[in-house]
Amino acid sequence: MNPIVDGWYADPEARYFEGRYYIYVTKSFSAYGDQMNIDCFSSEDLTHWEKHSDIIDMSGYQHVYRAVWAPTAIEKNGKYYLIFASNDIQSDDEVGGLEIAVSDSPTGPFRNLTGTPLIDRFINYAQPIDAHLFKDDDGRIYLYYGGWQHCNAALMNEEMNGFVPLEKGSLFKAVTPNGYVEAPCMLKRGGVYHFMWSEGDWVNGTYRVCESCSRFPLEINPNGKRILSNSEIAEGAGHNSYINIQGTDDWLIVYHRRIIGDNEAGHRVLCIDKLNFDGNEMLPVIMT
Repeated sequence: MNPIVDGWYADPEARYFEGRYYIYVTKSFSAYGDQMNIDCFSSEDLTHWEKHSDIIDMSGYQHVYRAVWAPTAIEKNGKYYLIFASNDIQSDDEVGGLEIAVSDSPTGPFRNLTGTPLIDRFINYAQPIDAHLFKDDDGRIYLYYGGWQHCNAALMNEEMNGFVPLEKGSLFKAVTPNGYVEAPCMLKRGGVYHFMWSEGDWVNGTYRVCESCSRFPLEINPNGKRILSNSEIAEGAGHNSYINIQGTDDWLIVYHRRIIGDNEAGHRVLCIDKLNFDGNEMLPVIMT
């Protein structure tokens, strides 16, 4: 039943760890200063959700003063890594960007891994926000991120505290598809990479999700199609992730959306719906 939990939450990142489903979320408030930690929900059955509040040990982030949001999490070698955005920096002269933390548990406490932001500047014009970690079948972990209509991709190193050079020695590759605004997400199914992103404005009903597919994780098809947008049920659906039901080819899309006509920017709710395919084609989502 949507929304899946009570309260205002956004930017969900869904994962499956140790027999449980986890959704890492932004506390959805309009005012800076209210979003100063990350919450998580976990479930064994995708119906009954347990809330885990304030999973980051913020004592290691003394430079964070404005906001944290848009988490992404991944497991590597028995450790759990969390990347999130901080301070909504508007230039390279400001402190903040993308932070990385580590924990022995999917629900924290997550502690500062690097001591300084993982990415603290604009690269290829991309604002350092909205990170998404993707683990490929060979174990390589890719980072996709970026706001202000620009998206970058990078390959994480073994220590998860930096990046491996790509072709021509660069650490970051611009992978911005047409219409991209923010919130990248990568799904792999049957050898095909499905790259998703959000368009429009997160504060209103123009927000929506688009997708394109390709054969390589760093070769993003720039021409996408809309898969999630307004309906008679809700509007402003975006910043999505996904769940693959273990052992099946059943997929779910996890996203936030808005109540039609509610003009308060922070009023976003968490939802899950079916994500269907016809062969390799991702089909438009029907909101419920």
